[in-house]
Amino acid sequence: MLAGVLLAGCGEPQPPPQRPAPAADASRGEDAVGKPRLGLWIPCEGSERALDDPERVRRLLDGATELGVSDLFVQVYRGGRSWYAAQLADDSPHRALDGADPLGDLVRGAHARGLRVHAWVNVLTLGTHRDGPLLRAVGRDAVQVDRRGRSLLDYPELQVPADEQRFARVGTPGVWLDPATPALAERLGAVFAELLVRVPDLDGLHLDYVRYPDVLPFVPGARFDVGLDFGFGAPSRTRFRAETGLDAPFADDSRNAEAFDAWRREKLGDVVGEISRAARRARPGLVVSAAVWAFPTRAYLSLHQDWTHWLESGHLDFAVAMAYSRDPRLFTMMARSNVAIGGSRTWLGLGAWLFESAPERAVAQLREARALAPGGVVLFSWDALVASPELRGALAAERVP
Repeated sequence: MLAGVLLAGCGEPQPPPQRPAPAADASRGEDAVGKPRLGLWIPCEGSERALDDPERVRRLLDGATELGVSDLFVQVYRGGRSWYAAQLADDSPHRALDGADPLGDLVRGAHARGLRVHAWVNVLTLGTHRDGPLLRAVGRDAVQVDRRGRSLLDYPELQVPADEQRFARVGTPGVWLDPATPALAERLGAVFAELLVRVPDLDGLHLDYVRYPDVLPFVPGARFDVGLDFGFGAPSRTRFRAETGLDAPFADDSRNAEAFDAWRREKLGDVVGEISRAARRARPGLVVSAAVWAFPTRAYLSLHQDWTHWLESGHLDFAVAMAYSRDPRLFTMMARSNVAIGGSRTWLGLGAWLFESAPERAVAQLREARALAPGGVVLFSWDALVASPELRGALAAERVP
């Protein structure tokens, strides 16, 4: 409902015409039955910045064709900022293009070559941006709060104080939003529904950073009362008490702690579900996916990311397990376990950037991943392949006709 209310006053966009229903197996796509698809992550910021220049878009499309890529995961929303015209996001990156439309050029060019384009969005992190339309809408209390009652906004440099870093750190520092914040799920659904109205020919929505903050060392749930843990803001504690009759934090009551962990997983799943529903209302036939941690137990216990349930419930068409490792045995364990869990609805994300000086090892991982018959394999990232022509050439030689 909020998505419709907020978009109704925009003036410009109109709902797109209804699209055909997706293929029976949207995780693969009708043109790739029987073989894994090949995807490529394209960051909006970094060394290449493909969305800043139409000429870079042409270079990207040529490179994707050379590699035999079928799916482009193009980052269009990062740190609360958008690379498309928006009212619900900070669209200063788009406005800086001064009328150019590299994203539109990319979508049109990709479709002309038979490629799918998925809009890659960072959901629950605003990066280092302490302000913006989303945070102003949901309020400062939506930012994650640790067990001691400290907001991430009060962390020096968005990291724990220096004298505590020997005990714990935020693995990915930034302004993280608490998915249990009332109205946050609905607001995020509206943000991404606007994207799909503004850029109506996208094939998919790809969710990233849809989890609680990763911390070092990892904390296996609230019941141990150790380390760095998040989700303890006043609105979340109040909501937990109202919905369960229990209190947080928990002192020595492990049953309350386990209930709180389950509740946090449920609230995160509600965010994914609301975004998925809003996106599919805006664009019937859309493919919805998410980048997820490739250690299912760690994802479940430490990040409250129950992505196997997101698949089972239909929130996602597929999940991309980020199986990034130089260790060949560890990679094998991650790849096998994730495909065993989700079958063709699991795609494997490969850390190609790890092998810029050893392309043969990236090729070995690609071959191993394909042999497991996941729904697809996704390379991270386009920037790394541009930086290493040897790596790019080696992977292009593995192109599946």
